[in-house]
Parts: sequence; structure tokens; C-alpha cells
Amino acid sequence: MAEEFSFLSLLLITALAAFVPLLATRFSQFRVPIVVGEILAGMIVGKSGFNWIEASPALDFLTIFGFTYLMFISGLEVDFTTLAANKSSKKWLDNPIWLGVVVFAITVGVAFFAAEGLYALGFVSEPFIIALILSTTSLGIVVPVLKERGLMPTRFGQTLLMSALVADFGTLVLITIDVAILSRGLTFEVLLVLLLLLAFAVVVQVGKWAARIPGLPRLFEELSHATAQIKVRGAVALMVAFIVLSQWLGSEIILGAFLAGAVISLLAGHEGSNLRLKMDAIGFGFFIPIFFIMVGVQFDLPALFRSPEALLLVPVLLVIAYAVKFVAALLYRLQFSWQETFAAGGLLSARLSLIIAASAIALNLGIIDEAINADFILVAIVTCTISPLIFNRVYPAAQKIKREGVIIVGLGETSAMLARRLQQTGERVTVLGQSPERAQRLAQQQNLTVFEGDPRQPDSLHRAGAAQAATLIAVSTYDDVNLAACRLAAEEFGVPLLIAQSSDPAVADCLTEMGVRVVRPQLATVHALEGALHFPAAFDMLTNHEDGVEVREVQLNHPQYNGKLMREIRLPGNALVLGLRRNGEVLVPHGDTQLYLGDLLMLVGHPESLQQAMVQMNSVRA
Repeated sequence: MAEEFSFLSLLLITALAAFVPLLATRFSQFRVPIVVGEILAGMIVGKSGFNWIEASPALDFLTIFGFTYLMFISGLEVDFTTLAANKSSKKWLDNPIWLGVVVFAITVGVAFFAAEGLYALGFVSEPFIIALILSTTSLGIVVPVLKERGLMPTRFGQTLLMSALVADFGTLVLITIDVAILSRGLTFEVLLVLLLLLAFAVVVQVGKWAARIPGLPRLFEELSHATAQIKVRGAVALMVAFIVLSQWLGSEIILGAFLAGAVISLLAGHEGSNLRLKMDAIGFGFFIPIFFIMVGVQFDLPALFRSPEALLLVPVLLVIAYAVKFVAALLYRLQFSWQETFAAGGLLSARLSLIIAASAIALNLGIIDEAINADFILVAIVTCTISPLIFNRVYPAAQKIKREGVIIVGLGETSAMLARRLQQTGERVTVLGQSPERAQRLAQQQNLTVFEGDPRQPDSLHRAGAAQAATLIAVSTYDDVNLAACRLAAEEFGVPLLIAQSSDPAVADCLTEMGVRVVRPQLATVHALEGALHFPAAFDMLTNHEDGVEVREVQLNHPQYNGKLMREIRLPGNALVLGLRRNGEVLVPHGDTQLYLGDLLMLVGHPESLQQAMVQMNSVRA
């Protein structure tokens, strides 16, 4: 009978996985990544601490699967639409992809020079794989930092993103080839690694062909809920298939897992956001924390202290780790300022999962010993903690953009009528559409600011002012245009309020998932007719601006009114509060209603009084 698996160790690991994020929120001012906390927690209960974790084949399998799943998620994060968009640049230096390739090549060259020194001193037995280990970058650290600073849509942010992607993928491929050469020598079998890339291309083409089969996409959508979850099952099966193919070809399984994630990212595109959320939940909810905690468990701190040479090597490796990135980052000076250049070098110096994975491979091959492996894990912990701090310290603080104005997508009658009405309320309105003739006619006849261009392209939205706009309203007659414009406005430009019309239920569901306020034309017409029948006075107030009475919303942001009763508030002119929304609940206010910061108030009155009331309450959108 097989030896029974003890669940006590797994219980302790899963408990730590649940406890670490809670602890991280208590010390959020230090901005230590959760994965670093997981490694440290593993060190406390593992070899370096209390040694409470009992080794077992089942736990080893969960660790390996968590590791491969992490690489799968990394492939899933590759945004191929961004890569395609950046191909349009004509000068190679202006193209973030080519710039990233050159920076990576310089990084590997400098790292190889440093690794040769370590080889000469007897610390390692094969310098090239050490150079690749030192050339890694943590995409998992770079992306959150760029998003936090609002830099993802900028040229600087896209350049760093491409550099991190190239470094991740480049080191994966080169490590796989190097390991194959070290294991079997420079033989024809090394070329089998290329078959893995060929399999990637074949699966992508088959997936695109299958998506065009009538009825198949709808069937997949119907089986994507409740107990079927066909997309999740298919994604996991594809990942395991690529892992098996990697093993059969003699390649590293991390490359196979990464390519499987990239396949799904390429086929699903933006429509796969739901699938990504589910795959993230599976990975970061169970498998990936096990991997990082077990990295800490297996971290042998006593072995590091038993080797004075390895202990002295830690600061040397840290200096090399930062030096190779900062030297290569000097190329950014041709495009950016010195501050941005040094900030880029600091952020790209962050290492985490890939350096740990590559170091584990080198340990298994006997290229490094346990003490040197512990050195690299320490380098990962230190760099992924310090590098974001360096970036935030060096990169110039961005001035907060005051967002104002409305972009209307579409050149039809609805756009023209909406633009005129918004202009009457004092809004700054810009109209964007693809027809040159309609754009010219609308600009001449309606005295509107009109831009001609494809709303699905970043350049068009940028010219229309999306970087500063507070609202985008998509009323094109084509639902796919409205969907693409809203997605681009949210992801690339961070427009806070998105509104769109859609007659297609599937598109409406996608828009709703993105946080867009969706208007269904047929349903809106029914509601308007019903309102005209049952509430004629309110209907006239909302639809007729000629009587000088309007309805507006304002968010209470002024601390002076926090906790005040309604009867204590004196609004200017004839402005009155009709309703109040708090935490999604609509309240009918009375004299004893207490106001709190963040309350959304519905006001009615003449425009001058409403404007004064909105300023008085310190509205974000006055």
C-alpha cells in the first residue's frame, strides 16, 4: 500500500498562504510584494527555521506544478495587441520591441563578462547560464509598478514593458537551449527545442480556424459557466499538453508552460478577461503560493553560513545584478531623460520567479551548489523589494491630471444632439468618428470640435484628448466600435467614466464587465415613453432645458460637510437635493439625514445655482 500523504504540512502551507496577504496589508507602507512575504514565511517554517514541513512526493508535485503554473500565468499576461501596435514604428530606436531586444543583448553581454569572473574565481562551473540568471527581470514586479504610477499608456511605460517581456522570454528560450546543450551536447537534438515554437504557431493557427466554425464559439460560451467551465478545463489541458511536449522534446517545462499561456492570450485577446480572472484565481489562490512558500522552506540559510565564500558572494551578486541592468539601461538615454533612464535601470533590476527558477535548474545540473542557490534567492528577495523603491524615488513625480471634458464616439444624429445638449450645460465636448464627410459637415453646421479618425486606434483617441478627458460616450452605430473604443479608453488612457450604447446583448455584457454604463437603445426608448406617460413633469424637466431647470449629480468631497445633517446645509439659490446614493443604495433624504464624504447627491435647480452648489461641495467634476 502506498505511503499515506500527511496533510498537516499542506495545512500549514495553505494557512500561511492565507495569512501572508493579511499581514502585508498591515505593513503596506513598506510595499513588500506578497510573494516575498511567502518566501520569508516558508523560511520560518522550513530548513532555515523550525523545520515543520515534512517532505513528500505529493508536496514536491504541488511545488513543481505551482512553478509551471506561474510560468503559464506569465505567458497569459503577454498582450499581443500591444506588441502589434508597436510594430508600426518606422525607426528601430523608436520601436520599444527592438529597443528591448538591444537592451537585453547588452545585459547578457555584461552579465557574461561578470559570470566569467565568477567562473575564474571558482564559484560556478558554467558561466553562460549564470549570465542568463543575472539577466532576468521580473515582469510580475514591473507591471504593477507601472500601473500604480499610471505609466502603462505612456511611451516610457510601454518601453519598459517591452524590455521586461523580451528579457523574460529571451532568458526562457536561451536557458532551455543552454540546458539542452549541457545535458546532451551540441547535437541535432538541440534543434528539437525549435519544434516547441513550431507547435506554438500550429496551435495558434488551429485555434483561429476553430473560432470560425459556425456555432462553436457559442457552444464554448454556453459551457463556460456553472459546472462545465469548458474554457478553464481547456486552458489547463493545453498547459499540461505543452509541458508533456516539452518533456518529450527534452526542453525545460517552464518554456512549454509559458508558450501555452501565450497561446491562450493570443487567441482570447481582450475577450478573455473572464478566463484570465479564473486562471489567476486558481493559480494565486492555491498553486503559486505553494511554490513560493516551498522556495522559502527549501532555502538553506545554515548552508549559506557554513560557506564563508558564498556569504561574501551575496553583496557581489547584488552589485552585479544592478550593474548589468544599469549599464544596459544607458541606451534609454537616447530616448528619455537621465531621471527616467536611471529609474528604468532600477525597476528592470527586479528579479523574482524566473531567477529562482533558473537558479533551481542550475542547481539540478550541478553548476552551482546549495549555498550559491541560496545566494540567488536572497538576490531575488532583495532586488524585488528595493527596485520598486528606487524607481519611485528616482522617477519624477507626475503632476495629477485634472480631467475634464467629454469625448463622443460617433458622427450620427445621436452624437450631434447629445453634443449640443452637453454644450448647453457648459461641458467641453469633442466628437470623434471615421467618416471625413460627416466630420466636416458636423463641424461646420453644429459648431463642434470634431476629429476624424478610427476610435479603435490609440492615436485617434489621443488626438481627441482621451489623456485628459473625464468621460467617453460611445454612440457609434457599430457595437464593435463602441466596445473597442471603451476598452482602449479604459486600459490605455484611464478615462474614469465610460458610457456606451449597445443593441447586442453579448457586447452589452462585455461592456458591463468592463465597468461601462450601458444604454440599450430599445430599452431606453421604452423607459422614456413610460416616463412620459407616468411622470410627465419629471420627463419635461429632464428633456427640456429651455425652462432653465436642470438635474445634476455631485459627489460630496468637502470635509466641512462630513457628518452634517441635511437641515444644516444651505445650498445657493434654488438648488435642492432630490436624492442621495451611498454604497450603491439610493436614499430619499430628509432633514435628519446625515451626509458623509463620497455621497452622491442629485440636485435640481437653475444652472447658476447648481454650479455654485457643486463648487461649494468641492465636486471632482464641477
